[in-house]
Amino acid sequence: QVQLVESGGGLVQPGGSLRLSCTASGIIFSVAAMGWYRQAPGKQRELVATIGSGGRTNYADSVKGRFIISKDNAKNTVWLRMNSLKPEDTAVYYCRCERFPNYWGQGTQVTVSS
Repeated sequence: QVQLVESGGGLVQPGGSLRLSCTASGIIFSVAAMGWYRQAPGKQRELVATIGSGGRTNYADSVKGRFIISKDNAKNTVWLRMNSLKPEDTAVYYCRCERFPNYWGQGTQVTVSS
């Protein structure tokens, strides 16, 4: 069974940084494309970034140049480094294995506020 556990969220001031982690089990991580998504209150869940099995990355326009997605196959972990955070980045962040789109972790809350 696919299991995803996110961590690393918190409260940060505008302009600050956070690094989110997601550890996966139940999948062959080395060939898995992984994604980070977020859902703000009252809004639909949206794609933030994806990374393919070969390392190719894709970002939402709203985070390009500020966020970096990376993965470590040996640790079954995908990270999201978030820099220059803005209040509009406030959301619950989730990771997902793109091959199993119905499986989600519990998410981790990111709040950007002064």
